[in-house]
Amino acid sequence: MNTQFLVKVAVSALIIALVSEISKRNNTAGTLLASLPLTTLLALVWLWHETHDAARLAAWTTDVVWLVVPSLPALLLLGALLRRQWSFYGALATASAVCALGYLLVLQLQKKL
Repeated sequence: MNTQFLVKVAVSALIIALVSEISKRNNTAGTLLASLPLTTLLALVWLWHETHDAARLAAWTTDVVWLVVPSLPALLLLGALLRRQWSFYGALATASAVCALGYLLVLQLQKKL
């Protein structure tokens, strides 16, 4: 593995760990940080650094916006299931399945547009 890859993994893991630790101490701050598109921003920085291809990044960001749409109802469903005393992993699996179905629907819609 090359050094650049290891730096990307370390920085990404550090941010995820920090969000988790902050969330344990302050729910609002943790939620705010988690709601930021950190994965998207990190991927954009890494992609730009590696390609300097503005057209590719522009297309990528548009695709990301389309695929965020199905994740929002899945997150709401996860919260609703947990409030109904579902097990965490059962609720997560169900919400993930709904999200995956949403992704398939959005990808099919994109092909038609």
